Amino acid sequence: MIDQLMQLDHQAFLGINQGLANPFFDWIMPLLRNRFFWIPLYFFLIVFLARHYRKFGWICIIFLLITFAISDFVSASMIKPIFERLRPCNEIGFREEIRSLVHCGSGFSFPSSHATNHFAIGVFLIVVFSHRWKPITILALGWAFSISFAQVYVGVHFPVDVTVGALLGSLVGYVVGSTFLTLYMKQIWNTGS
Repeated sequence: MIDQLMQLDHQAFLGINQGLANPFFDWIMPLLRNRFFWIPLYFFLIVFLARHYRKFGWICIIFLLITFAISDFVSASMIKPIFERLRPCNEIGFREEIRSLVHCGSGFSFPSSHATNHFAIGVFLIVVFSHRWKPITILALGWAFSISFAQVYVGVHFPVDVTVGALLGSLVGYVVGSTFLTLYMKQIWNTGS
């Protein structure tokens, strides 16, 4: 069963990494996985929350940082050392078959921390803001999905890595976002604001 899943994962990887290859994706996908490309968005988010929501915004920023810290710690420090799955670009006998568009890196592959972290942040924002701003769901999930997809396309993660990362991150984002709303609502009720 595990062998069949791994074979299917390899086939899906090659379908994305090679089957979807085109000049536009070759240009945009390495950018999407580069932190210098998406850090300005998160910086803008922090400034926006602080300026427009004041105290609520600052508390939200703290919980966003907690969300990121939990998702990154669980994926990178807890799960990856247990499974020790090699990245596609480091897997002997397979790396010769792939198109590697970025530096491979030496860390383990399962789960993808990029997918975990971005889905955690995205789902947190959805839980907290979807009742105020409906487009947040499509934008946050689209952003997290595109970054996760890029991990496979450039050759550093298998599809199962990003899928499990997305599920794990979504769970973390949902739990922390729900906790934030519960605590914030209790604070409002207790202060009578």
